[in-house]
Amino acid sequence: MGYAELVQSYSNKMRVVEAPASGGGLSENGKFSYGYASSAGKRSSMEDFFETRIDGIDGEIVGLFGVFDGHGGARAAEYLKRHLFSNLITHPKFISDTKSAIADAYNHTDSELLESENSHTRDDAGSTASTAILVGDRLLVANVGDSRAVICRAGNAFAVSRDHKPDQSDERERIENAGGFVMWAGTWRVGGVLAVSRSFGDRLLKQYVIADPEIQEEKIDDSLEFLILASDGLWDVFSNEEAVAVVKEVEEPEESTKKLVGEAIKRGSADNITCVVVRFLESKTANIKGSDISSTHSSSSQEANQGEAAVRNDSDHKMSTKQTNQNHNAAHLDCNAEVEARSDDSGRISSNQKPVENTAAGSSVSSEQSGSAGENNQPGQGDITIHNSLDRTFAIQKPTAAHCDSTTSKASGVPSYQ
Repeated sequence: MGYAELVQSYSNKMRVVEAPASGGGLSENGKFSYGYASSAGKRSSMEDFFETRIDGIDGEIVGLFGVFDGHGGARAAEYLKRHLFSNLITHPKFISDTKSAIADAYNHTDSELLESENSHTRDDAGSTASTAILVGDRLLVANVGDSRAVICRAGNAFAVSRDHKPDQSDERERIENAGGFVMWAGTWRVGGVLAVSRSFGDRLLKQYVIADPEIQEEKIDDSLEFLILASDGLWDVFSNEEAVAVVKEVEEPEESTKKLVGEAIKRGSADNITCVVVRFLESKTANIKGSDISSTHSSSSQEANQGEAAVRNDSDHKMSTKQTNQNHNAAHLDCNAEVEARSDDSGRISSNQKPVENTAAGSSVSSEQSGSAGENNQPGQGDITIHNSLDRTFAIQKPTAAHCDSTTSKASGVPSYQ
C-alpha cells in the first residue's frame, strides 16, 4: 500500500467521538432549571463555546444563557463567552430597557473583539451568538448568525430566532448595498467565503457582516414549557419539532441535552454540537396549585355544609325543649318565625349568618429545599374549624404555612449559582 492509500485509509476510519461534556443547575428562586451538553462531534477541533450564568441584578434573579459557534478558529467564540454577558449586565439600562442594552452590548463586544486583535496579523476568526436573557416574567432571545433558539409553548415548537443566511433576500440586499456580493460555493457565501450573513469578528468582511442582533421577547407564563439553544451542528440534522419532542420525553434538562447531542451525532452531524435547555417551572407549579386549590375548595365546602346541618339540628332540638315549657300556640309561632329567619325552603344560609370563607395560600419552593418545584407541597390546604355561637354559624379555614421566596428581597450582589 502506497503512502496516498495509507493516508486515505486512515481518513476513512470513523473518528472516535467522546461523550459530551455536560452539566446543569437550578435558579435560586426555583423558577427555572437548566442543562447543557457540548461535543466536538466528528470534528478534530472544538470551536463551540457556551455560557450559563445566574446573577442578582437590582433585586432581580437574572438568567443568562448563550451558545457561541466559532469559525476560522475558536478565539472569537471564546472571547464572547468571557465578555458578552459581563458587558450586558453592567449596561446602565439593563433592567429599564433590556432590548436596547442587548443591542448595545452586542455591538460594543464586537468592537472590543476587533480591537483586541493584532492589526498586523490576518485574523479571519468569527463567531455566531444565540443568547437568552431571563428577567422577571420576560424571556429575551437575541441572535447573530445561524445558531438557533426554539421554545415549546403549550406543547408546540416555535422558532424565536432567525438563521442569518446570505441568500435571504433582505440580508443579500443589505450586503450588496454595502458593496459586497453573495455567491454559491457549495452553499451561499458572503464574498464566496462566509456561510452566515451576521457574525462577531470576521475583520476582513466586517463591512458586510454585522453583529446587530435580532431580538424577540416572549412572556414567561403557564404555557411556556422550555427553551432550546443550540449551534447549527444540532439543527443540521434536527427539525425544531423533532428537538422539542426529544426534550418533552426527558424532564431533567441535562439529560435532555445529552440525548439531543448524542442523537445528532448518530444522525450524522459533521459539525461541533452544543445545546442548552432551560425549563420553566411556572407551568408545573401553577397546575399543581390549581389542582390543590380546587380539591381544597371542594373539601371545605362539604365540611362547612355538614357543620351547618349539625348546628341547625342542635338548634331545632333546643327549640323543641323550649316548646314543652311554654304555651303551645305561642311557641309554635315563635318557632316558625325563627326557622324562616334562618333558612328558606332551599336550605340556603340566612342573611344574618356569616358566609363560609375559603382562602388558598400559595406556596413556592426554593432551590435549597426541593429539586422539583411544587413536588411535595399541598398549597392552600388547612383544617376547617366550625364555630357555633347561638344563631351564628361560620367556617374558618386555617391556611398552611407557605415558604416565602421573593426575588425582590435579594440584594443586588447575589452571587452566581451554577
